[in-house]
Amino acid sequence: MRSLGFLLSRRWALFAVAIGVVAYGTWWLGEWQFGRLEDRKADNAVIRANEDKPPAPVAEVLAPGEPVSEDDEWRVVSATGSYAPEDTVIVRYRTRDSASGIDVVVPLVTTDGTTLLVDRGWLATDNRGGDEADIPDPPAGEVTVTGYVRADGTGASTEVDDMSTRAVNSEVIGEAIGREVFTGWVELRSEDPPPAQPLEPVELPELDNGPHFFYGLQWWFFGVLGLGGFGYLIWDEWRRTTGRKRGRPAPGQSTRSMPPSTGSITPETNEAAGESRKAATRPNSSGSP
Repeated sequence: MRSLGFLLSRRWALFAVAIGVVAYGTWWLGEWQFGRLEDRKADNAVIRANEDKPPAPVAEVLAPGEPVSEDDEWRVVSATGSYAPEDTVIVRYRTRDSASGIDVVVPLVTTDGTTLLVDRGWLATDNRGGDEADIPDPPAGEVTVTGYVRADGTGASTEVDDMSTRAVNSEVIGEAIGREVFTGWVELRSEDPPPAQPLEPVELPELDNGPHFFYGLQWWFFGVLGLGGFGYLIWDEWRRTTGRKRGRPAPGQSTRSMPPSTGSITPETNEAAGESRKAATRPNSSGSP
């Protein structure tokens, strides 16, 4: 275990803390994506169930001052009354297929006097609202509409300025036009009688699971990759440390040769027994010098 003592150094301790933060963050983001997946599945189940139900009278689903139930989102309701085009509210910045446009919300005053906000559809025009004279008129007189129930938007985007907004909130619009309104609003499905010039109908939500499952897996993969990389770096440092302690060169380090000596050493030689140091000067047995 002494060979792992380097893990107690400040550098490695801070590195471990950073990896721990990254691992927790990727785990949390993965859980968040899987949570969104479950919410998406639940919403899709509600939409599928509500699509199969026949239209219900609006007063059975919506009421002034009562929030829209999550189980009633995208429920089809019907209402009969007369449009009040003078109180039309423009919903800005509604883009479709990269084309700028607006949604047109027109109050429908029902037969009992309560107003239902109806998003009649989308119009391709300047995102800021364009010329209201270009907005097609709704059917005149008594009209019966069916539409999909939607919950109110929230936040600063719901503020109404010069009869335009960025998100629909029935309470805020009701105060702006001075009418008692049903809480929530509807996106138009049909009008009877039909208008002379209809707007682009509502785009129904995609009933798939979206990309959340794969996004969750990606975040978890990044976390595992970070932990695996940290483990590899620990192993690599341990290998280098143990190699130095055993006198072996660290991986990637070449063996160095000993530097040459500045002095000279006369080699010592051993002569055979009985031979003289000057034997090489004696004549050989052939008599040649």
